[in-house]
Amino acid sequence: MPVIIDQTDRRRERRERRSAEQSNTAYTQPFAKIPPYTLFTEEQIDQVHDKSMQILEEGGIAFIYEPALEIFRKAGVKVKGDIVYIDRELVKESVEKAPATFTWSARNPAHDVQLGGNAVCFAPVVGPPFVTDAEGGRREGTLHDLENFYKMTQMSPHLHCATSEMCVPADIPIIHRHLDTMYANLTLGDKPIMGVYHTGMTGQDSINMAQIAFGEEAMRQKHYLHCIVNVSSPRRIDDRMLSLLIAYAENNQIVNVTPFILSGAMGPVSILGTVAQLNAEALSGIVLAQLINPGNPCVYGSFQSVVDLQSGAPVMGAPESQLALYVSSQLARRYGIPFRPAGTYSSSKLIDAQGAYESVMSMFPSLQCQPNFVLHAAGWLESGLTAGYEKFVLDLEMLGMFRTFLEGVRWSEEEWAMDEIINQVEPGGHHLGTDHTMRNMKTAFYRAGLFDYEAGETWIANGAEDSITRAGRKVKELIGSYEKPPIDAGMEEALREYMEKRKPSISSSSIIWP
Repeated sequence: MPVIIDQTDRRRERRERRSAEQSNTAYTQPFAKIPPYTLFTEEQIDQVHDKSMQILEEGGIAFIYEPALEIFRKAGVKVKGDIVYIDRELVKESVEKAPATFTWSARNPAHDVQLGGNAVCFAPVVGPPFVTDAEGGRREGTLHDLENFYKMTQMSPHLHCATSEMCVPADIPIIHRHLDTMYANLTLGDKPIMGVYHTGMTGQDSINMAQIAFGEEAMRQKHYLHCIVNVSSPRRIDDRMLSLLIAYAENNQIVNVTPFILSGAMGPVSILGTVAQLNAEALSGIVLAQLINPGNPCVYGSFQSVVDLQSGAPVMGAPESQLALYVSSQLARRYGIPFRPAGTYSSSKLIDAQGAYESVMSMFPSLQCQPNFVLHAAGWLESGLTAGYEKFVLDLEMLGMFRTFLEGVRWSEEEWAMDEIINQVEPGGHHLGTDHTMRNMKTAFYRAGLFDYEAGETWIANGAEDSITRAGRKVKELIGSYEKPPIDAGMEEALREYMEKRKPSISSSSIIWP
């Protein structure tokens, strides 16, 4: 038994060393070399576009915010009450103004990412009020949890940016929670970041703090912040989201318009009707952003799932959702606007077969859609209500695999291995130990450090660990090895001063309403 334990420790050390070597590889942003999957003809996509224009022109979109309505009126757009009727010519002009590609700038320019084209940006989960891990179970998130997720994001080569509330810090009063979140976001990492985007006020505070961090002139010239404007489907954008959109567009920051549609509830049960509505809703927000700031960077978001018509619960990874995703991705490419597809969505409360299957079912079609910004790529559980620690790092392993898939075949002379095939390996022989194998043994295949590839007997001798146990150890490794990136002390102090002065001035009404 002592010998087996010793072997187990050594094997575990080797496995974790290999995992650490792979995790510390300085990956750059991936650019997909596989072509997008085109499921529908141009004529079919034109038909979806025409139906969306019919919705915009005849049904209209409710904009529940007077400043937004006034922007439309000044542009000569038909407005009746809260309903805005947008004609197809204005849509065409607006999507032509929105840039097809742009740079999302980071505090460390080495981490700048491109949004658009065939560039892919993986972003972690955002928004869950709960967290879970194998040791503590499901509980409300805290600022400590939020900081842990920021640290893991900074340490992972597979995530190219940070989001805002990777979990909601319930131990911080809601009235100024966004300030503590932005402070952590700006100081714990140096990758591109999202601002806090609940309302125009929280969005403006995010912009003010980013101006302290990056400088007002730099903020005018570059795009440092990224917000999500969720449409309250069907066909309605509320005052909180509109005040946020206006604040970001006025400051030349990234506006990601994402309708949230559950077919059977906020949209029809049919795929085509849902996508036509989703398209109209997304375009309406993009039009407003372009009226405010022509050329403002925008992302076309698609968050569509279905409702279980027996229970009323959302279903993640449904096949209908993936078919709708293919349609919306082709629409985004038609308009030439960067696309946000699905992430590792799962309805499961645990890291179980359901959680794994739904996550892959959601993510893999996204990779075939020429994705640009993949939000919720790591950590999502319970239909977005929970951020899972172990799920987070297991999703990172999957992102490493997906990256290899996106990069496609390396078309080079080295890939042919002709000397080994013809001269070194006899018929019936093997390629173990050939020059080509030895040269490429560390880089030829992606090796997931948290997955087990040993024989059954070896696995038992090693302690019969499951992937969740290994993931729990990886979480501690990532957080334990975190090193805070360099930051200007004066800038950090200025951010703290802003928070201290701002908190007393925020009233309960201003946090709730724009």
